[in-house]
Amino acid sequence: MTEQALVQDLTITTTDAFPLAATCFEVTGSDVWVLINSATAVPRQFYRRFASYIQNQGWSALTYDYRGIGESRPESLRGFKAKMRDWALYDMTGVIDWVVHEHQPRKLFVVGHSVGGQALGLLENGHHINAVVSVSAQSGYWGVQAKSERQRTRLIVSVAMPVLSRLLGYFPWSNLGAGEDLPKGVALEWSRWCRQRNYLLDDTTLPLERYQQFKAPILSYSIDDDVWGNKQAVDEMMRAYSQVERRHIRPTDYGLSSIKHMGFFRPQSQILWKEALTWLKQT
Repeated sequence: MTEQALVQDLTITTTDAFPLAATCFEVTGSDVWVLINSATAVPRQFYRRFASYIQNQGWSALTYDYRGIGESRPESLRGFKAKMRDWALYDMTGVIDWVVHEHQPRKLFVVGHSVGGQALGLLENGHHINAVVSVSAQSGYWGVQAKSERQRTRLIVSVAMPVLSRLLGYFPWSNLGAGEDLPKGVALEWSRWCRQRNYLLDDTTLPLERYQQFKAPILSYSIDDDVWGNKQAVDEMMRAYSQVERRHIRPTDYGLSSIKHMGFFRPQSQILWKEALTWLKQT
Protein backbone atom coordinates (compact mmCIF):
# COMPACT_ATOMS: atom_id res chain seq x y z
CA MET A 1 0.00 0.00 0.00
CA THR A 2 1.33 3.45 -0.89
CA GLU A 3 1.84 5.64 2.15
CA GLN A 4 0.49 9.20 2.09
CA ALA A 5 1.02 11.84 4.78
CA LEU A 6 -1.96 13.93 5.83
CA VAL A 7 -2.31 16.66 8.48
CA GLN A 8 -5.81 17.46 9.64
CA ASP A 9 -7.35 19.40 12.52
CA LEU A 10 -10.35 17.70 14.09
CA THR A 11 -12.52 17.50 17.18
CA ILE A 12 -12.54 14.44 19.43
CA THR A 13 -15.43 14.01 21.84
CA THR A 14 -14.57 12.54 25.23
CA THR A 15 -16.58 10.01 27.22
CA ASP A 16 -18.23 12.87 29.13
CA ALA A 17 -19.12 14.60 25.84
CA PHE A 18 -16.49 17.35 25.97
CA PRO A 19 -15.07 18.43 22.59
CA LEU A 20 -11.25 18.43 22.38
CA ALA A 21 -9.29 20.17 19.65
CA ALA A 22 -6.80 17.80 18.04
CA THR A 23 -4.46 17.51 15.07
CA CYS A 24 -3.93 14.23 13.26
CA PHE A 25 -0.62 13.63 11.47
CA GLU A 26 -1.70 10.53 9.63
CA VAL A 27 0.28 8.23 7.41
CA THR A 28 -2.18 6.19 5.40
CA GLY A 29 -1.07 2.59 5.33
CA SER A 30 0.62 2.83 8.73
CA ASP A 31 -0.75 0.75 11.59
CA VAL A 32 1.40 2.40 14.27
CA TRP A 33 0.09 5.46 16.09
CA VAL A 34 1.83 7.77 18.56
CA LEU A 35 -0.30 9.80 20.96
CA ILE A 36 1.42 12.91 22.32
CA ASN A 37 0.23 13.93 25.79
CA SER A 38 1.07 17.55 26.54
CA ALA A 39 2.55 19.08 29.68
CA THR A 40 0.41 21.25 31.96
CA ALA A 41 -0.80 24.46 30.29
CA VAL A 42 1.09 23.72 27.05
CA PRO A 43 -1.00 23.87 23.84
CA ARG A 44 -0.68 21.11 21.29
CA GLN A 45 0.95 23.40 18.71
CA PHE A 46 4.15 23.25 20.75
CA TYR A 47 4.51 19.58 19.75
CA ARG A 48 3.78 20.09 16.05
CA ARG A 49 7.37 19.69 14.83
CA PHE A 50 7.85 16.60 16.95
CA ALA A 51 4.64 15.12 15.54
CA SER A 52 5.76 15.96 11.99
CA TYR A 53 9.05 14.18 12.68
CA ILE A 54 7.16 11.07 13.76
CA GLN A 55 5.03 11.27 10.63
CA ASN A 56 8.14 11.56 8.47
CA GLN A 57 9.37 8.29 10.00
CA GLY A 58 6.27 6.53 8.69
CA TRP A 59 4.09 6.51 11.81
CA SER A 60 0.87 8.42 12.46
CA ALA A 61 0.79 10.90 15.36
CA LEU A 62 -1.92 12.76 17.23
CA THR A 63 -1.70 15.92 19.32
CA TYR A 64 -4.58 17.42 21.28
CA ASP A 65 -5.45 20.09 23.83
CA TYR A 66 -6.72 19.15 27.28
CA ARG A 67 -9.98 20.81 28.30
CA GLY A 68 -9.37 24.42 29.30
CA ILE A 69 -6.13 24.63 27.30
CA GLY A 70 -5.35 25.87 23.79
CA GLU A 71 -8.26 25.47 21.41
CA SER A 72 -10.12 23.30 23.95
CA ARG A 73 -10.74 26.27 26.23
CA PRO A 74 -13.87 28.42 26.36
CA GLU A 75 -13.79 32.15 25.67
CA SER A 76 -13.54 32.78 29.41
CA LEU A 77 -12.14 30.44 32.06
CA ARG A 78 -14.25 32.07 34.77
CA GLY A 79 -16.94 29.60 35.76
CA PHE A 80 -15.44 26.83 33.62
CA LYS A 81 -15.66 23.52 35.47
CA ALA A 82 -12.67 21.20 35.20
CA LYS A 83 -10.22 19.37 37.43
CA MET A 84 -6.74 18.14 36.61
CA ARG A 85 -7.93 14.55 37.01
CA ASP A 86 -10.31 15.16 34.09
CA TRP A 87 -7.32 15.41 31.76
CA ALA A 88 -6.57 11.76 32.50
CA LEU A 89 -9.94 10.20 33.31
CA TYR A 90 -11.74 11.79 30.37
CA ASP A 91 -9.36 13.49 27.93
CA MET A 92 -6.47 11.02 27.65
CA THR A 93 -8.95 8.16 27.95
CA GLY A 94 -11.23 9.59 25.28
CA VAL A 95 -8.42 10.22 22.81
CA ILE A 96 -7.13 6.65 23.22
CA ASP A 97 -10.66 5.34 22.63
CA TRP A 98 -10.88 7.44 19.45
CA VAL A 99 -7.59 6.13 18.05
CA VAL A 100 -8.47 2.53 18.85
CA HIS A 101 -11.99 2.69 17.44
CA GLU A 102 -11.22 4.80 14.37
CA HIS A 103 -7.88 3.30 13.32
CA GLN A 104 -7.42 -0.08 15.07
CA PRO A 105 -3.65 0.35 15.38
CA ARG A 106 -1.40 -2.67 15.55
CA LYS A 107 0.68 -0.68 18.01
CA LEU A 108 -0.25 2.38 20.06
CA PHE A 109 2.58 4.33 21.64
CA VAL A 110 2.36 7.33 23.97
CA VAL A 111 4.87 10.12 24.43
CA GLY A 112 3.94 11.83 27.67
CA HIS A 113 5.42 15.16 28.72
CA SER A 114 5.24 16.04 32.43
CA VAL A 115 1.59 15.47 33.49
CA GLY A 116 1.17 13.61 30.19
CA GLY A 117 3.35 10.87 31.65
CA GLN A 118 2.45 11.27 35.32
CA ALA A 119 -1.23 10.49 34.88
CA LEU A 120 -1.13 7.49 32.51
CA GLY A 121 -1.54 5.15 35.46
CA LEU A 122 -5.04 6.52 36.06
CA LEU A 123 -6.43 5.39 32.71
CA GLU A 124 -9.09 2.69 32.56
CA ASN A 125 -8.04 1.84 29.00
CA GLY A 126 -4.28 1.90 29.51
CA HIS A 127 -4.14 -1.73 28.36
CA HIS A 128 -4.36 -0.47 24.78
CA ILE A 129 -0.94 1.21 25.11
CA ASN A 130 2.02 -0.86 23.90
CA ALA A 131 4.87 1.36 25.14
CA VAL A 132 5.54 4.83 26.54
CA VAL A 133 8.26 7.44 26.36
CA SER A 134 7.85 9.81 29.28
CA VAL A 135 9.75 13.09 29.42
CA SER A 136 10.18 14.94 32.72
CA ALA A 137 7.18 13.13 34.22
CA GLN A 138 7.96 14.06 37.78
CA SER A 139 6.43 14.18 41.21
CA GLY A 140 5.11 17.72 41.56
CA TYR A 141 5.62 17.80 45.34
CA TRP A 142 7.36 21.10 46.05
CA GLY A 143 9.86 19.50 48.42
CA VAL A 144 11.53 17.41 45.70
CA GLN A 145 12.01 20.23 43.23
CA ALA A 146 15.56 21.48 42.64
CA LYS A 147 16.87 23.53 45.58
CA SER A 148 17.00 26.65 43.43
CA GLU A 149 13.28 26.32 42.67
CA ARG A 150 11.97 24.77 45.89
CA GLN A 151 10.85 27.80 47.87
CA ARG A 152 9.42 29.56 44.81
CA THR A 153 7.38 26.45 44.01
CA ARG A 154 6.20 26.19 47.60
CA LEU A 155 5.01 29.80 47.52
CA ILE A 156 3.17 29.27 44.22
CA VAL A 157 1.35 26.08 45.22
CA SER A 158 0.67 27.08 48.83
CA VAL A 159 -0.30 30.72 48.39
CA ALA A 160 -0.42 32.17 44.88
CA MET A 161 -2.30 29.35 43.14
CA PRO A 162 -5.10 28.76 45.68
CA VAL A 163 -5.57 32.46 46.50
CA LEU A 164 -5.52 33.84 42.96
CA SER A 165 -7.61 30.98 41.56
CA ARG A 166 -10.39 31.66 44.05
CA LEU A 167 -10.09 35.42 43.65
CA LEU A 168 -10.00 35.56 39.84
CA GLY A 169 -11.92 32.42 38.95
CA TYR A 170 -8.84 31.00 37.13
CA PHE A 171 -5.08 30.92 37.68
CA PRO A 172 -3.03 33.42 35.60
CA TRP A 173 -0.19 30.98 34.91
CA SER A 174 0.76 32.95 31.79
CA ASN A 175 1.82 35.87 33.98
CA LEU A 176 4.57 33.65 35.37
CA GLY A 177 5.78 32.76 31.89
CA ALA A 178 5.06 29.09 32.51
CA GLY A 179 2.32 28.38 29.97
CA GLU A 180 -1.34 29.20 29.49
CA ASP A 181 -3.78 30.20 32.20
CA LEU A 182 -5.41 27.34 34.10
CA PRO A 183 -9.05 26.68 34.97
CA LYS A 184 -9.75 27.26 38.66
CA GLY A 185 -10.51 23.61 39.43
CA VAL A 186 -7.37 22.39 37.64
CA ALA A 187 -5.19 24.85 39.54
CA LEU A 188 -6.73 24.07 42.92
CA GLU A 189 -6.39 20.31 42.50
CA TRP A 190 -2.85 20.57 41.13
CA SER A 191 -1.75 22.87 43.94
CA ARG A 192 -3.18 20.44 46.51
CA TRP A 193 -1.32 17.54 44.94
CA CYS A 194 1.89 19.60 44.93
CA ARG A 195 1.59 20.06 48.71
CA GLN A 196 1.26 16.32 49.33
CA ARG A 197 4.44 14.33 49.97
CA ASN A 198 3.60 11.72 47.33
CA TYR A 199 1.93 14.15 44.97
CA LEU A 200 -1.23 12.79 43.29
CA LEU A 201 -0.43 9.33 44.68
CA ASP A 202 -1.65 10.56 48.08
CA ASP A 203 -5.10 11.39 46.69
CA THR A 204 -7.24 8.43 47.70
CA THR A 205 -10.20 9.72 45.65
CA LEU A 206 -8.29 8.73 42.49
CA PRO A 207 -8.31 5.17 41.03
CA LEU A 208 -4.70 4.62 42.13
CA GLU A 209 -4.95 0.84 41.80
CA ARG A 210 -4.69 1.33 38.04
CA TYR A 211 -1.00 2.24 38.32
CA GLN A 212 -0.06 -1.31 39.18
CA GLN A 213 -2.38 -2.58 36.44
CA PHE A 214 -0.51 -0.49 33.86
CA LYS A 215 1.90 -2.94 32.22
CA ALA A 216 3.26 -1.09 29.17
CA PRO A 217 7.07 -0.62 29.26
CA ILE A 218 8.14 2.97 29.90
CA LEU A 219 11.32 4.76 28.89
CA SER A 220 11.48 7.59 31.40
CA TYR A 221 13.73 10.58 30.78
CA SER A 222 14.90 13.04 33.39
CA ILE A 223 17.06 15.96 32.36
CA ASP A 224 20.02 17.29 34.30
CA ASP A 225 19.17 20.99 33.90
CA ASP A 226 15.42 20.61 34.47
CA VAL A 227 14.69 22.22 37.85
CA TRP A 228 11.15 20.79 37.91
CA GLY A 229 11.71 17.32 36.49
CA ASN A 230 14.99 16.65 38.25
CA LYS A 231 16.25 13.13 38.81
CA GLN A 232 14.79 12.67 42.30
CA ALA A 233 11.38 14.04 41.31
CA VAL A 234 11.15 11.74 38.26
CA ASP A 235 12.43 8.75 40.25
CA GLU A 236 9.67 9.26 42.81
CA MET A 237 6.90 9.49 40.20
CA MET A 238 8.13 6.50 38.22
CA ARG A 239 8.03 4.24 41.28
CA ALA A 240 4.27 4.11 40.76
CA TYR A 241 4.77 2.10 37.56
CA SER A 242 5.95 -1.49 37.30
CA GLN A 243 8.00 -1.55 34.06
CA VAL A 244 10.26 1.48 33.85
CA GLU A 245 13.63 2.01 32.20
CA ARG A 246 15.08 5.22 33.64
CA ARG A 247 17.40 7.40 31.60
CA HIS A 248 18.92 10.54 33.17
CA ILE A 249 20.51 12.70 30.51
CA ARG A 250 22.86 15.68 30.38
CA PRO A 251 22.53 18.22 27.55
CA THR A 252 26.25 18.15 26.79
CA ASP A 253 26.08 14.40 26.11
CA TYR A 254 23.94 15.25 23.08
CA GLY A 255 25.86 18.31 21.97
CA LEU A 256 23.26 20.66 23.46
CA SER A 257 23.87 23.63 25.73
CA SER A 258 20.50 23.29 27.48
CA ILE A 259 17.30 21.20 27.46
CA LYS A 260 15.44 22.01 30.70
CA HIS A 261 11.75 21.14 31.06
CA MET A 262 10.63 22.02 27.54
CA GLY A 263 13.66 21.59 25.30
CA PHE A 264 13.22 17.89 24.51
CA PHE A 265 10.46 18.84 22.07
CA ARG A 266 12.28 21.70 20.37
CA PRO A 267 13.86 21.09 16.94
CA GLN A 268 17.46 21.24 18.20
CA SER A 269 16.76 18.03 20.14
CA GLN A 270 16.16 15.82 17.11
CA ILE A 271 18.96 13.55 18.25
CA LEU A 272 16.74 12.73 21.24
CA TRP A 273 13.70 12.24 19.02
CA LYS A 274 15.64 9.65 17.05
CA GLU A 275 16.75 7.90 20.24
CA ALA A 276 13.21 7.78 21.63
CA LEU A 277 11.69 6.40 18.42
CA THR A 278 14.46 3.83 18.14
CA TRP A 279 13.55 2.59 21.61
CA LEU A 280 9.87 2.39 20.67
CA LYS A 281 10.69 0.42 17.52
CA GLN A 282 12.56 -2.12 19.63
CA THR A 283 9.71 -2.76 22.08
